[in-house]
Amino acid sequence: MKKVLSIILVLTMAVSLFVACGNSNSTAASSQAPASSETPTATIKVAALESAYGTDIWTEVCAAFEAKTGIKVELTTDKNLEDVIGAGMKAGDYPDVVHLATGRPAALTETLIKENGLEDLTDVLSMTVPGESVKVSDKIAGGFTESSLTNPYSDGKTYMAPMFYSPCGLFYNAGLFTEKGWTVPTTWDEMWELGDKAKAEGIALFAYPTAGYFDAFFYALLYEVGGADFFTKATNYAEGIWDTPEAQQAFEIVAKLASYTEKSVPSNANNDNYLKNQQLILDNKALFMPNGTWVTGEMADAPRADGFEWGFTALPAVKEGGDAYSFTWFEQLWVPAAAENKDAAKQFVAYMYSDEAAAIFAKGGAIQPIVGFADTLEGENKMFYGIYDNGAKAALGGFAATDPVEGVNFADTVFGTVNSLVSGDKTVDQWVEAIKADSDLLRAALK
Repeated sequence: MKKVLSIILVLTMAVSLFVACGNSNSTAASSQAPASSETPTATIKVAALESAYGTDIWTEVCAAFEAKTGIKVELTTDKNLEDVIGAGMKAGDYPDVVHLATGRPAALTETLIKENGLEDLTDVLSMTVPGESVKVSDKIAGGFTESSLTNPYSDGKTYMAPMFYSPCGLFYNAGLFTEKGWTVPTTWDEMWELGDKAKAEGIALFAYPTAGYFDAFFYALLYEVGGADFFTKATNYAEGIWDTPEAQQAFEIVAKLASYTEKSVPSNANNDNYLKNQQLILDNKALFMPNGTWVTGEMADAPRADGFEWGFTALPAVKEGGDAYSFTWFEQLWVPAAAENKDAAKQFVAYMYSDEAAAIFAKGGAIQPIVGFADTLEGENKMFYGIYDNGAKAALGGFAATDPVEGVNFADTVFGTVNSLVSGDKTVDQWVEAIKADSDLLRAALK
């Protein structure tokens, strides 16, 4: 009897243990399933510069991204974005995605570059565009992820995604040229001849919004005087590069152009009054100004001379039959290395190259560097983005990133000094010597 009771007890315990194990597994499974379905939706913080394209396109794109991916977006936009996000970043509160190009006075993006504060985005190129079946690398136009503007460390890796691009060149009033019977210069010699004709009629040859706009101008000029190899050496601070005949030719052209510039320009060449300098073209007080395609939007409601019509051309060639260049300026999107939601942020970056996002951006005049997208444009944009179909060559790139060098702001040295050349406060020799001195310091600090 004791043996029978023992056997029954053992069997009972075994069954209880089996049932308990079964209940345990089913409980775990049931607790895991809801967990995956109830996982909080990822939220990313996107900070975008409020530019001439407006903020509505960003609001609409973020909403479309949320609908496509389920990832929520907290959007911040501001004309002075650096002031809005800078303090938080210093305190460790970083956005997940930032749309802020290099070349701005506050140089926040350059600071992050120098401090190795950008996330490597190379893997984004192999990601599939959300909502599509193609890779990001197949959507982005050639050359845009191969320049120092996206690959600042020359290590073969992409740290900044190319955004809204704009052919940069010289804008003018085509209606005035028709009225006067003038021909748009194709060489710098022709440019000086036209400058003398215009001066006789009280019209300056040249104006510029701010001296910072000489970046695209100067880069294109470097290509014109020496080609791609010279450009690479110059933008990487090669020893002796500024003593070459090519560099001397570039300096002479800028200096001569300064002498043909409307004298009121330097006093208005700042973020508060630059529109007054752009207005000079619309009022037929100056013939040409360097700018990007956004200028037509900025000046859409500005008064203008009768018969005004936007015209656009590449820089004149340095000699008859020489190459004319139009710099391709583009904005950049990046993910801080300290961002909390990098995976979701990279999905957002990938979505920027979707046809859906491109169409939304285009409504605001912001054109993405997507293969074949320019073929869909009309009106002024067709003229602007068709410049490379009309003989102009594209110039890409910029000065190489370096470790911080105290007291050196090369953009201010090279471009900002143009104000002083126009006003006469500095000589060309002083300008060139400053470029040489800063270039020597930056060469030793190259990353």
